[in-house]
Amino acid sequence: MNPFVSFKQVGHTYHSDNGSVKVLNNVNFDVEKNQFISIVGPSGCGKSTLLRLLSGLMQSTEGQVEIFGRQVTEPREDIGIVFQKPTLLPWKNVLENVLFPLKHKFGHITNKERDFAKQLINKVGLKDFHNSMPDQLSGGMQQRVGIARALLLDPDILIMDEPFSALDALTREEMGFELLRLWNEKPKTVLFITHSISEAVLLSDKVLVMGPRPSTVVEEINIDLPRPRTLDTIQHRLFAEYTGKIREHFYSPPSTQQENESNISQIRTVA
Repeated sequence: MNPFVSFKQVGHTYHSDNGSVKVLNNVNFDVEKNQFISIVGPSGCGKSTLLRLLSGLMQSTEGQVEIFGRQVTEPREDIGIVFQKPTLLPWKNVLENVLFPLKHKFGHITNKERDFAKQLINKVGLKDFHNSMPDQLSGGMQQRVGIARALLLDPDILIMDEPFSALDALTREEMGFELLRLWNEKPKTVLFITHSISEAVLLSDKVLVMGPRPSTVVEEINIDLPRPRTLDTIQHRLFAEYTGKIREHFYSPPSTQQENESNISQIRTVA
């Protein structure tokens, strides 16, 4: 049986008047249906490019991306996207912002769709804010609206590109657990980009570690922690092991040779 999502020898090069930049090189990985996958890696390594390729917003210059065995060649309606910023329409209230994709697509909203949007708003913790305007909401509340909007069409795949990066640490942790609650209630295939290693481990079934540009997947780490994930998960022995294993890819200590060269340099300076 084919995996639900598959990247096969995917490479991508951006071309411009200033030259070409290759950001991805021979990326290969599979995602099973309803898996929660996080992607971590250095800035500029092509993490967001991976998600654009999956969403069909752009085509890879090498290899191919498949969903259930079929190559992705154009934008798909079964994919929901949550961006770094919620990009809400400032002249529309919360309910109208959540309904906007349907309004834009069909030109009208049914009572059933309006009721479903209200249910989603309630589920993301904004029960009393249906009629609030975006500038009346905190950053975390605005991102909740963005998540509800992405879930409106009940997508099979949810793409999340650093959705909590602009939030303070406490709100970010709260949103992480809120996302887990929603995913536990109705699992979806999630690809989640983050620069927080602990966040990746807390949320995921698997973490993909990307290398420097032109990037590929340097390691796939299966996260064997019990679900549902709770605050106790952070204290689990394996949690520290997983975060440490991922961190080694980015914060490796200097080699003995480098240390020796540094010591020799210091001795010469003193002499």
